[in-house]
Amino acid sequence: VPHPCAARVGDHRPFADLRRPERYNQPPMPKAPPATIEYLLDGGRLTLESLDAGLGKRVRVAVADSVWRRIEASEHAVRRIASSSAAAYGINTGFGHLCTKRNPPEQLTTLQTNLILSHAVGVGGSAPPEIVRWMMLFKVLALTHGVSGVSRKTVECLMGMLQADVLPVIPTQGSLGASGDLAPLAHMALPMIGHGVVAVDGARAPADEAFRRAGIEPVTLGPKEGLALVNGTQFMTAYAAVIVVRARRLLKQADVIGSMSLEGCAASVKPFDERLHRLRPHLGAIETAENVRRMMADSAILASHADCDRVQDPYSLRCIPQVHGAARDALRHAATVVDTEINSVTDNPLIFDNDEVISGGSFHGEPLALVLDYMAIALAELASISERRTYLLLSGVAGLPVLLIKDSGVNSGLMVLQYTSAALVSENKGLCTPASVDSIPTSLGQEDHVSMGARAAVKCLQVLENTETVLAIEQLCAAQALDFRAPLLPGVGPRLAHAEVRKDITHAAADRLFGDDIQMSLALLRSQRVLRAVEEKLG
Repeated sequence: VPHPCAARVGDHRPFADLRRPERYNQPPMPKAPPATIEYLLDGGRLTLESLDAGLGKRVRVAVADSVWRRIEASEHAVRRIASSSAAAYGINTGFGHLCTKRNPPEQLTTLQTNLILSHAVGVGGSAPPEIVRWMMLFKVLALTHGVSGVSRKTVECLMGMLQADVLPVIPTQGSLGASGDLAPLAHMALPMIGHGVVAVDGARAPADEAFRRAGIEPVTLGPKEGLALVNGTQFMTAYAAVIVVRARRLLKQADVIGSMSLEGCAASVKPFDERLHRLRPHLGAIETAENVRRMMADSAILASHADCDRVQDPYSLRCIPQVHGAARDALRHAATVVDTEINSVTDNPLIFDNDEVISGGSFHGEPLALVLDYMAIALAELASISERRTYLLLSGVAGLPVLLIKDSGVNSGLMVLQYTSAALVSENKGLCTPASVDSIPTSLGQEDHVSMGARAAVKCLQVLENTETVLAIEQLCAAQALDFRAPLLPGVGPRLAHAEVRKDITHAAADRLFGDDIQMSLALLRSQRVLRAVEEKLG
C-alpha cells in the first residue's frame, strides 16, 4: 500500500490534498464578487478611514462638476503651452536625459504614446487586486487637482476601468521610486491606449478585448497626458495605504492575542499598571497597557496566582506595552505620511496660473520609502515578540503541559508550529534591510538619486503577511493553553477571543494536520471576527 503522502512525479497537488484525497475531488467553491464602494471626489480629502471601509472592495468614482471644470481648464492650458514657441519639459520636449530635445507639434501624440510603450518594462509577480484598485483611485484623485494637464476623457477612461473592475496586470519589479513609479504606472496606462493585459474577475485577457466587452473606449493621448499618467508615486502609495489599514487592525489583534498568552502563561498584570506608564509616557505604550488591563478585567486565572512567588515574567510578556506601543507609534507616524501622499499631486511638471510650467521633484518617493522601511521594522518586531510568547506557551510554563499536549511522546503536540513562526521571523529580518538607503543613478545621470520606495513597499507587505501568520500561530497556541486553565476563566477579552477561536478550531487532544489549523487561524485573524467580538464588549 503506498504511503498516504506519496505522489507521482509531476503531481503538484497541495500537501493537505494528498493526505485527504476526497478534498481534491471536490469542485472549487464559487467566489462571490467583492462588494463595491463609491468615492466622491469633490475637492476634499480621501481618508484612511474611508479606505479601511473599502479594503478588498471594487471601487467606483464620481467627480463633482467643479472638479471637472478645473481638469478641463488645465487641459486647455497645456494645449496652449504645446503650441507656443517656449520649451516645456515633457510637453514639447523629450524625457529624462532627452529633456533638451524639442519635438514638433505633429509628433506630440506619438511622443506621449511612445512614453507609455517604452516605460512598460516591469517584471516579476503581479500586484494584488486591492493594490491595483487603489493605485488607479489615487491616480484619478491626483489628476482631479487640475494641475496635470490631462483631458476629461482620459480621466473618465480610468474611472470606467475601475467601475467595470478591469484591472491592469502590473508587475511588482522595475520601479526605482523616482521619477515616481514609472514602470508600474506605464503598465497601468497601457490598456488605456489599447495595449497590455488586464484581469477581469481574476481571469487575464488582452486589454483591447476586455475594453470591448466592458464598453470602455481607449484614448488618444494629448500633450503631456502620458507623462501625467506614468509620473507619480501611486504604486508605492497604494501599497503603503493597504499596509497601514491592515497594520492598524493587526496591532489591535496583537493586543488581544497577547492578552490570551498572558492568561495562558498565568502572567502578572502589574507591568500594565497605568502609574508605571505615566512615568514614561509614550502614547503607544499607554494605549497598549490600557487595552490589556481592560481585557484582563474579571480574570479568575489572574486571581488564582495573585500571591505566587514569581516576581517577574519574561520580557515577551512583561514588555508587551513597550514593544506593541513602539509599533503603534511608528504606524501613527507612517499613517500621517501616507495620508498626505494619498491627497497629493506627484507628477511633473505641473501647470499653474497664467500657463506657468514648473518642474520639480514631487515624484520622488523618499517620504514613502523611509516610512515603509520603518513600518517593516515595526511589524517585524510584533512578529518577533509573538514568536517568543509562542515558545513560552510550549515550554510548560506555570503548569501547562509541555508542547501543549497531554500525551506527549506519541504526540508531538504544537511543537513544530513554533518552527514555522521562527522561520517567518527569520525571513522578516532579511526583508527589513532598508531599501531606502540604496540609490542607483539612471537616465544617464539625469536621475542621479532615487528612493527605491517600490522595493520598500513590496517587501513591507510581505513582512506584514508574515507577521499576520506568526500572530495566527500564537492565537492557536494561546487558545490551547487556555483550555488547560479550565475551569478558571480568563479576563473578559481573552475569554471572548477564546470562544470565537473555538467556533472554528477545536482543542487538539492528539496530533492532527496542524497546517490546516494555521490556515484557519490566519483566516480568522484576517476576518477580524475575534477583534469584533472583543470590541463589541469592551469598545
